[in-house]
Parts: sequence; structure tokens; C-alpha cells
Amino acid sequence: MKHATLIGALLAASLSLLMQNAQAKHYLIGASLLTQQHPFYIELANAMKAEAQREDVTLNISIANQDLNKQLSDVEDFITKKVDAIIISPVDSRDVQAAIIKAEKAGIPVVSVDVAAEGVPVISHVATDNYAGGVEAGRLMGKLLNGKGDVAIIDYPALQSVVARVDGFKKGLAATPAVKIVAIQPGITRAEALTTAQNILQGHPKLDGLFGFGDDAALAAVIAAKSARNDHIKIIGLDGMPEARKAVDNDPIFVAVIQQYPDQMGSKAVAATVDYLNGKTVPKTIAVAPGVYQKP
Repeated sequence: MKHATLIGALLAASLSLLMQNAQAKHYLIGASLLTQQHPFYIELANAMKAEAQREDVTLNISIANQDLNKQLSDVEDFITKKVDAIIISPVDSRDVQAAIIKAEKAGIPVVSVDVAAEGVPVISHVATDNYAGGVEAGRLMGKLLNGKGDVAIIDYPALQSVVARVDGFKKGLAATPAVKIVAIQPGITRAEALTTAQNILQGHPKLDGLFGFGDDAALAAVIAAKSARNDHIKIIGLDGMPEARKAVDNDPIFVAVIQQYPDQMGSKAVAATVDYLNGKTVPKTIAVAPGVYQKP
């Protein structure tokens, strides 16, 4: 009996060692990020690197610079290198489908972060609750305008995350039906958003409020409003980077910014990817609640 017990103990120990070795596999993860020109994505990337170090995995980050073809090429490169998983923030929510499908056909799981992919499943999507952030912005705008006025939106319709923000903003404004949306125009970069804001203000010189889909759009709108001598407008952004929070502190027309937490998103994306590779179940959606930063 003692002999049998010893054999059983040895088998159990061997099995435990095999399981530990399986979990100790050193993973290679590829990440294709939308840009590195925005403080949000710099903070997100830094958090991903820190989490990868904690998890003892190798993380290769490629920057798409808002160029879909560059992103598709980067994903192809990850597939060729046979990475264990890919984390992606799509340049275009729809047109990234082919790359994700190709990765999954190669047996490489994909996790999206910040921006969702449309029409194709991923292992998990890690992002701010953009719809909730938009709702908060809409409600706040209605309150700050005392329930009436004309507002505009600077949009980025190619990104599902921004679609959710704008839809949420409209929902939030519904609580104050006398606040009307008079213009919705795209302005992706800060330079483009400046031109968009100038065009909107030219058509609506007495505009009461403007929602910028992100900090760059809102900051550009502040410049345009000052040039148009509109000093009563109320501008709300969404991201909450240091430059925007500082502007809220110091500029009377930049009244608030809905704040994201890219550090949480970056670390959660890497942690979820590693959990999946280790055989754990991960949620299909990992939402990070936004906050509100406004003048006291």
C-alpha cells in the first residue's frame, strides 16, 4: 500500500508540475494601436507595457498612425511571426474585419481595446463605457444651458466608440428637449476639428454649446469660438487628458470633460489576454466607467 501511495503522490506531483509549466509558457503578444500622437494612447501603451512586464510576457507594439493599410500590414506581420495573441485598437471599426478574421483563422485570438470592431467577434473588448460617457455629457450640457439652446457635435463616424459617444450624447440631451442639435460634422484630427468648428460657428454664430467627441476636437472648438468672439458657448469634451483638464480649470468656455482612464484599459487588456491564453474564461466586454471633470 505504501508503494502505491508513493506512486500516486509522484504522479500527482508530476501532473502539478506539468500544469505549472503549461501556465508558465512565455507568451508573445502583438499590439496594433491606433496612434501614438495622442496622450491617451501614450498612457494606454505605457500601461500595457507595465502589465506585460508584471505578467512576464513579451509585448510587441506597432503604431498604425490612423492609417488602415498600416494596421492591416502590422496584423499580417504578427500572423507571420506566429504571436500567441493580438491586441488591437482599430483605425476603422468596419474595415478592420478582414485582419481580425485572418488572425482568428490562423488560430490567434484577438482582444480589442478602446475602439470596437464591427461585425466580427473578438475574445474580449476592453473600453470605456462610451455610451454612458456620452449620456453624461448630454445631461450635463442640458443642465449647463438651463434646458434650452442650440448645440453642435464634432464627430468621428468611422469609429464605433465615437458613434456610441454621440448616440449617448443625444440620449442625454433628450432630458432637455428644448436643447436642439443644429449641426453634426466630422473632424478627426485637431487641425480638421478646428476647420469643422470654424465652419459650424460661421453657420451658427450664436451657438450655445458644442460637444467634441474627444479632447482634440473640444480644444480645437475652444480656439474657434474665441476667434469667432463667441464667449458664451459651453464646450464639453471626452477623454480627460491633462491638457484638457488644465483647459477646463483655466478657460471659462471649456466647461467640462468626460474623463477616461487609459491606464486601466491598457492593463486590463493585457491581463485579459494572458488569462485567456492560460485557459481562463474572460468577459466578452470589460467596461471601464468614465468620470466627470468640471469646474468646481
